[in-house]
This record gives sequence, structure tokens and C-alpha cells, in this order.
Amino acid sequence: MPAPSPTSTFICIFLFFTTSCAALAAPRFKEAPKFYNSPNCSDDAIHVAMTLDVTYLRGSMAAILSVLQHSSCPENVVFHFVSAASMLSSAPILNLTISASFPYLKFRIYPFDDVTVAGLISSSIRTALDCPLNYARNYLPNLLPPSVRKVVYLDSDLVLFNDIAELAATPMGSNQVLAAPEYCNADFTAYFTPTFWSNPSLSLTFAGRGPCYFNTGVMVIDLERWRAGDYTRKIEEWMELQKRIRIYELGSLPPFLLVFAGNIAPVDHKWNQHGLGGDNFSGLCRDLHPGPVSLLHWSGKGKPWVRLDANRPCPLDALWAPYDLLETPVALDA
Repeated sequence: MPAPSPTSTFICIFLFFTTSCAALAAPRFKEAPKFYNSPNCSDDAIHVAMTLDVTYLRGSMAAILSVLQHSSCPENVVFHFVSAASMLSSAPILNLTISASFPYLKFRIYPFDDVTVAGLISSSIRTALDCPLNYARNYLPNLLPPSVRKVVYLDSDLVLFNDIAELAATPMGSNQVLAAPEYCNADFTAYFTPTFWSNPSLSLTFAGRGPCYFNTGVMVIDLERWRAGDYTRKIEEWMELQKRIRIYELGSLPPFLLVFAGNIAPVDHKWNQHGLGGDNFSGLCRDLHPGPVSLLHWSGKGKPWVRLDANRPCPLDALWAPYDLLETPVALDA
């Protein structure tokens, strides 16, 4: 793939793929249609990052299709797949799988070493959240080339219904590193333990910040500002403290809140209609939040492809189904 022009920006989706957290059969997917740029497209585009393991490959393929289908300039999209280092031997399978479904897709695979973060992970209330790849978003500025200045980060259990260029164009203040939909009615204290709140040297972290909860499954990240501020190290420092004193219970989200909450650029809630997986309650169906919808996010335990296969779908799972490219499951060689 030729190097991008320094004056051009590309739409890049970074998919993190690994079997270190789950070992499943590699599915076969149908070929997606080709999508063409509208006549007024320029060379400007957006970098987008996604993380997933093999469990979410089916969701990832649906997410890719939804991004392309609703993009006004889909031919500008370049997907960068970041694979766990342990999966490098399977890189040809990934290339074939992606190329077969998206023959015109521009993409590249980067390795992510689980060892980078494995020693920093503390057990959480859901073992699925302890997968090292869930923390790969912390290292995007290190993994991606310096020429990549800004990314839209997306989880793999979602689909878009609007042009991602609109999301990427979210304005940020001069000192803001992230943009995301905020939820200030959520009980922010619930994301940290009583040990955290009872220790003034810790709880004063949020003094003067007016922190609100935000879901890290949809974020716009200024990588230049992140690199300049060494925010990866700031997140790691909280994770190191968590190993000594348990200050939170929920995986990779709290360190992001500790570093960024109260100083992020707001994004319209239509860009993260989240919680459709039922949060932590198996089988729970959720309704949409009031207002318009640009993105549906099946965060939580329930994934639409699992419920559809089990013939126990929630009503909103029918909105994910048209993007499902699954054809036939095939077994991976040992």
C-alpha cells in the first residue's frame, strides 16, 4: 500500500484482532458491495480505530460495512488492522478473510504485544473485560505512525447509520484530547470504590473538573495532543495504583475517566446509542434513548449475532442484521 501524502488525511479504521482471549472457529463472510465516492469528495478523510478479538470478528465485519455504506467518500477509507503479536502466524488468514469480503479495501495489519499491558491489568467484575486487547486503545498513539494525527475510535459491536465524517469533524477545545458523548446524569461515583472516594489525595483528582461518565466505545482522539501530553503513561500510572490499592472494579474504563473525565469535547448522543447489549444482565432488551440515531452500540453482555443465532433476538437486533456478512463457519487449523 503506498504511503499517504503528507497533505492528505485518510479514513482509517484500526481493528484489533486476537485469539488470546477466545479461541473460536474462523467464520467465512460474503463479499460486500463496492461503494464509490460522491463527486464532491476531496482527499480529506478520517482515521478510525476499532478493537476486537476473534469473538467479535463477525461484529467487526458488520461495523466496517456500515461505515462504508453510509460514508459519502468510502473510497478514501483505509483500514489498519492491529493484530495481537500472538496472532502474527494467522495474519495470512486475516488478510484473506478481509480481502475476500472487501476486495477493494485498503488495509494494513499492525502487531500489538499483549505483554505491553498484561502486567498492569487487575481483575474486574467481568472476566471478558480483562482481555489485554481491551487496553490496546491506550496505546494507539504508540502503535500508529506519527503521520496519523487524529482517529475516531469505535468498538466492534456497533453499526453506523450516518456519515462518519460528521463524527470526525467534532470540534475540540485547545486543550482537549478526546471528544465523546457525555452522560452527566449517570452516577459517576459508582465507577470507583469507597477506598477511592474516602481518600482525599485520590478523590481530589476530580476537583474542579465536573466529571461526567462517557463510554469509551465511541471517541474522537487527537493523537498529536495525546503524544505531547504522554497520556498513555498517565493511564498506566492509575493502573499501577490499582494493582496496589483497588480503586475501581470495571476494566479499562475507569483509568480513562480518571485521566479525561471533565475535560472532553461533547459529542451528540445520537453517536452512541449504547447499552443495547443489556449491560451486565443476560437476556435484557433495551430501548433506544430519545432522539435521533446515528450509531447503535450493543455494549453489554448481549451481542446481536449471538441472540439472532439463538433465535432469541431483541427487537433492535433486527437493525444490526442487514449488515451481517456471515456465510459459513470454518474451523481454523490448530
